[in-house]
Amino acid sequence: MLDILETEKSFILKHIKEGDTVADFTMGNGYDTLFFSKTVGESGRVFAFDIQPAALESTKKRLVENNAPQNYTLICDSHHNSDKYIDGKIKAGMFNLGYLPGGDKSITTKRETTTAAIEKAIDLLDNDAILLIAVYPGHEEGEIEGELINEMLSILDRKK
Repeated sequence: MLDILETEKSFILKHIKEGDTVADFTMGNGYDTLFFSKTVGESGRVFAFDIQPAALESTKKRLVENNAPQNYTLICDSHHNSDKYIDGKIKAGMFNLGYLPGGDKSITTKRETTTAAIEKAIDLLDNDAILLIAVYPGHEEGEIEGELINEMLSILDRKK
């Protein structure tokens, strides 16, 4: 069976290296933040966003327990405000939409903020950068969110 998260990482690894700047737009429990931190190394930068303090706590714990380099900034704010924190270009960005695994399933990513966040993420992309978006349509908001994202991205130039 295809593991979408591992597949995402294999795509990303073709675009990032030590010293790059990346963004985890949906921090969750920090698995992608940890992956990014170790991949870009001491000289890289990782920006990670989540609106739930529990996500920041879980992520910080995961980073410390796994001896991640001190190259990350954990931000308790919506991903649609990413441009207020990221002051340069990124080589990769990742969205894993939905809700915090193990958390309150009534708190989900929302179509309005997610589409705004994706637009800002696209503007933040450097040359030869990648943006990956995993949509989980298993709940009502996720299905609507996915449809809007598909529509939004379908009108972009394929090279962008």
